[in-house]
Amino acid sequence: MSATVRILLSVAAIVVVALAIGLWVIRGPGPLAFADGPKVTLTDYHGANPTGAPASLAHASLVERGAYLAKAADCMVCHTTRGGKEYAGGLGFKLPFGTLYSTNITPDKDTGIGNYSDKDFLNALHRGVRRDGARLYPAMPYTSYTYITDADALAIKAYLFSLPPVHATAPANTLTFPFNQRWGMMFWSAVLNPDTRFEPDTSKSPEWNRGAYLAEALAHCGECHTPRNVAFALDNRKKFGGALTAGWRAFNISSDKATGIGAWRDDDLISYLSIGHAPGHGTASGPMGEAVDQSFSQLAPEDIRAVVAYLRSVPATTSPDLPATLAPRAPASHRDGGTPDPRGKMVFEGACVSCHGWSGESPVSPLATLTGAWAVNDPGATNVAQIVIAGTKRHTPEGAISMPAFGDAYSDDEIAAVANYVTARFGTKPSQMTARDVAELRKQTSEYGR
Repeated sequence: MSATVRILLSVAAIVVVALAIGLWVIRGPGPLAFADGPKVTLTDYHGANPTGAPASLAHASLVERGAYLAKAADCMVCHTTRGGKEYAGGLGFKLPFGTLYSTNITPDKDTGIGNYSDKDFLNALHRGVRRDGARLYPAMPYTSYTYITDADALAIKAYLFSLPPVHATAPANTLTFPFNQRWGMMFWSAVLNPDTRFEPDTSKSPEWNRGAYLAEALAHCGECHTPRNVAFALDNRKKFGGALTAGWRAFNISSDKATGIGAWRDDDLISYLSIGHAPGHGTASGPMGEAVDQSFSQLAPEDIRAVVAYLRSVPATTSPDLPATLAPRAPASHRDGGTPDPRGKMVFEGACVSCHGWSGESPVSPLATLTGAWAVNDPGATNVAQIVIAGTKRHTPEGAISMPAFGDAYSDDEIAAVANYVTARFGTKPSQMTARDVAELRKQTSEYGR
């Protein structure tokens, strides 16, 4: 063998090894890799079936079971515009490289999914492939939905096909090159979509397996709460460690006791998922508020407990930019406490104090209490600014008071000032938000989370 051939073979081997390492780094572990017990197919699992609807719906019709599963999967939120027909699509997701619009998933035959066969529907849900063969973008979380069983997926289809068809064409996407090339998703999916169904862990309890199925397959919690890598895939090495999604911060929900939910009581977690509020931990807003209102609040109590049991087991991931200790109640008098920016105090006094109080303990509703909320303890102040810009409209619990949007009433500079004031007064560390930061958040905000 000549020296030239040996050199070429060596270079080829190095390239192959480098590609393999690169793929391993990009692909990373699966969402359930941390649970290293034996995994088996559902047909080989001898415990209670962790998939499907809860026992209370065991004798319900296919459509009724599908309705429950569609709520668990939070389908309506992404496929409904504010004030629009349910599931008719058209919701815009503003991304750094353009706007992506959700599709019509009513049974309309011209603009919806009315012509989808069972196979077509499974291909879309599990593999991200439309009926016409075009690739879906992973804003439709098929890398999580791929774990949904065929039976549950087809129950969801039965429910969607029971709805009134709505003739509605989504606006054209405005993605820039090369992101507007759908065919490229073929390679992305080949590497990053496992295309496999949920497999129970025989070393875990039936409740844990049920919680894993709900959190990973249906509720797709990681899509918001797990950071993404350079390929825009979930980085499960930092599973549930928190991430920015649609211009909002989804906080750490790993078992870390300081910056995650490891120190929360079970009752707190159950309350937060069920009604979007837990005393001492704040109130859900933005995308999480909608997830509670349209999904978690409508799940059976035993399913909420199963999700909590599963979350308890997720390894701790620390959020280094968050404080290890939350700020206590602020002084009752506005004269006490730091005021780094008088403009922020002026905006707070004019628009906020009547509901939130100077101490952060709301005189109006527990849901408006700021003390203990991660949003005001986040030095980035992302969610504080977004709530001021977009407001928050909650539907649970009954009688919940929503906050109006102030985005049109105040300038970017004023919103930055009040965000800095709020984090300084009610949080551990003041933020340093600027008008430019607020302008960028406005660009990222979609209808989703408003």
